[in-house]
Amino acid sequence: MQLHLRVNMFGPDLHRRHGQKVHKLALHGGFSCPNRDGTLGRGGCTFCNVESFADEAMQHQDIATQLAEQMGKVDRALRYLAYFQAYTSTYDEVCRLRAMYESALAQADIVGLCVGTRPDCVPDAVLELLAGYQRSGCEVWLELGLQTANNHTLRKINRGHDFACYQHTARAARALGLKVCTHLIVGLPGETHGHALETLGAVLATGVDGLKLHPLMVVQGSTLERVWQRGRIAPLTLDDYARTAGELIRHTPADVVFHRVSATARRPTLLAPDWCENHWLGMQAIERYLVEHGSQGCAVGEPWNAVPVAG
Repeated sequence: MQLHLRVNMFGPDLHRRHGQKVHKLALHGGFSCPNRDGTLGRGGCTFCNVESFADEAMQHQDIATQLAEQMGKVDRALRYLAYFQAYTSTYDEVCRLRAMYESALAQADIVGLCVGTRPDCVPDAVLELLAGYQRSGCEVWLELGLQTANNHTLRKINRGHDFACYQHTARAARALGLKVCTHLIVGLPGETHGHALETLGAVLATGVDGLKLHPLMVVQGSTLERVWQRGRIAPLTLDDYARTAGELIRHTPADVVFHRVSATARRPTLLAPDWCENHWLGMQAIERYLVEHGSQGCAVGEPWNAVPVAG
């Protein structure tokens, strides 16, 4: 697979800037979510079951232990990013956040942080904390789960915030020099190919440094599972996903880094679509689409020209 020749992908981008392979290590900080603990609501977003991407057993281990175990599973990397992935990884007192983040940064060979969170859970004090690590020379990415810029859809999926909230947080973070990676879901109920492109345009106009694309997946324990079981939504097809994701990539300027262009979940957590169980199917389909229609940025006059990675 030669997807990096057609898309500005995160792995090669890290390699070029750090001079060697850098791998993300997923961590569980034991955080909750305001859309689950009753602050905003119960049950979370309609698509969500965090077990589809996080190992719940990890939350009982300290950060240093988690990192050591994760490093032992990775080949061909000598530098790492500590990725606080599960739930809302800025949703706590600043003193506790500082302790966890700095525990990760204190480990040998950790070059920075990726912090996944919601746009409505990043107060100024947390932005300043993260910006301080950035100023000290660490690589810091604030990963904001937006999913869509359509306020009607945000209400429909029980997201608990609007697009203006995302804009405020993204702009505040970037004003402090933090890199923002925005998560978008393709195939949300009621959304079309056109809605996805509208969301991309709104995100690009706000200002963004990285993007993550995810197909809508039906997973056990989510509200969406009940809707799917009743036959009220059809699983996203691989061809439809490749077309929409491919067009999002083609309409994204070359300087924006794609941290991910597809996603998977494990059985039995994954219910649909079946192709999301295989890591390579989505990426291969997107690559075929881009081979036929053009690389990242070509639709906006800013095409991606792959930069060789040494070593």
